[in-house]
Amino acid sequence: MRIGSMHQFTEHHRFYTFRAFSLSAVDRKMIGLIYQSMVGAFAAGLYQLLYQQVAEDRVGYSLLEPQRKLLLGLGLDMHERGRQELANQASRLEAVGLLQVTRLGVPDNDDVVYEYEIAKPLSPDEFFDSPHLTLLLRDKVGKHAVIALRESFYAKEADELAGAELTRENISVPFYELFRLNAQGFDPELEQALTEVAPARQPVPKPQQTETAGIQYGEIIIRFPRNSANRQYVERLRGNEEAMAQLNYVAYKYSLSVVDLCRLLDEDDVFAAGGELLLDELQLRGNQLYRQDRKRSDERQRLYGRLEAVKAEEGKRADAGDDVPEEVAVQAEFYMDVPAQLAGRCDIHQYNMLMRNEPHTRFITRFFPGAVPEWLIRVFEVIDHNYRLQGAVINVLIHYVLGMNDAQRVTKTYIDAVASNMLVKGIDSFERAVGYVREQLKLEQDKERRREQGASAPRRSGGNAAAAAAKGRRKPQIPIMPDTPNGAPVTEEELAEILRVARKLDGKST
Repeated sequence: MRIGSMHQFTEHHRFYTFRAFSLSAVDRKMIGLIYQSMVGAFAAGLYQLLYQQVAEDRVGYSLLEPQRKLLLGLGLDMHERGRQELANQASRLEAVGLLQVTRLGVPDNDDVVYEYEIAKPLSPDEFFDSPHLTLLLRDKVGKHAVIALRESFYAKEADELAGAELTRENISVPFYELFRLNAQGFDPELEQALTEVAPARQPVPKPQQTETAGIQYGEIIIRFPRNSANRQYVERLRGNEEAMAQLNYVAYKYSLSVVDLCRLLDEDDVFAAGGELLLDELQLRGNQLYRQDRKRSDERQRLYGRLEAVKAEEGKRADAGDDVPEEVAVQAEFYMDVPAQLAGRCDIHQYNMLMRNEPHTRFITRFFPGAVPEWLIRVFEVIDHNYRLQGAVINVLIHYVLGMNDAQRVTKTYIDAVASNMLVKGIDSFERAVGYVREQLKLEQDKERRREQGASAPRRSGGNAAAAAAKGRRKPQIPIMPDTPNGAPVTEEELAEILRVARKLDGKST
């Protein structure tokens, strides 16, 4: 409970309590044995006093009364020290999740009202699944006492059943098999009456998160640095189920651990000035961290792949046997043409056998007179070790991008796009890869044919089409002098006459 001045928290200020539950026998045992050991008997007595403000058989609000009732009920004096003690004990209950205090301002009045909302204690399973609460209890009572306390809440199964492997069959009777409702399923009068008598304060339904990282508030706060500027904002996440659900979604989406999440929450501009969590900014930085981790894992995976390849090569050399790996034959219907770079060096049968059986690291060197560019080697390393395409499929990809004599295709973006398309279409064999390449070539030929037909359409069209096209032009169409057919050569007399006429037009002669 944060109180700026004790003059704002006196015995004259009014209060009321609210609870939406009733304590069961297990709940009372949890308060007496577990929570009282953590917060002390005085704070546990305050919890019971606030609980009794509403009748045992009811839920809802208590009467509006001055806080003098709380001070007298706890045996505290009516002065500043007594009020400070009440605030300290309420803070203990707030810290373990049993109480939430809200200060309400009355309109047109300087008076304030305090609301004490009591929370139900956690069940034994929920409590011992919370690391921060379990560690606090261990610090208070010791490790062996924690184990004994947990065992005291559970009744053990009979030894005869615990050690036997039994088959389980659900023989329960469903609702509609036993009961039959009236044909008029909806009663408007009953619905209206239930709405009128319903309490004004309805419990907020908890949204079901199907995808979550399962990170609890205690796991975050126990690792978050105490001297951080965002510490106060992170502490406000306690009890804020919506914000914790958003954090868990981001952690699940980008595979973040608790340490990674604490590192992101400790950065600047993750929280607004008022302490609200900026989800878009958090997702942006989580995505950057995810991409960095993925890049490092990809590089590590490629390094391991190189080491395994070296070990396999050394093992083959050290092997005393002369076993030659069996080659897989290629059927004639799946033959690909020999590229221009390899023309004259091998026939179509040899080329397809190399493409089907040779490793891609050896196959790609045949397209270059010298060393293979380093960036091209890295691109195919990613395709091999990260995308996990088969060796024969990678060779068909090399044939497609390097053997078609199109320099525009030899780019990292294009090669990666083709490999990704193969992955999406499930190309996992040499034959399917050949079919994919032939399909792409056919699509490119059809596209080129349509482009040529579109370019030749204006020339084949008549005068109406030319006139219609001229209407759409903003510039005037300039006629072009047609080529004259070659005739008889000009004689010397005709040439002299042409020169005389030209000089006359220039004014040099009459």
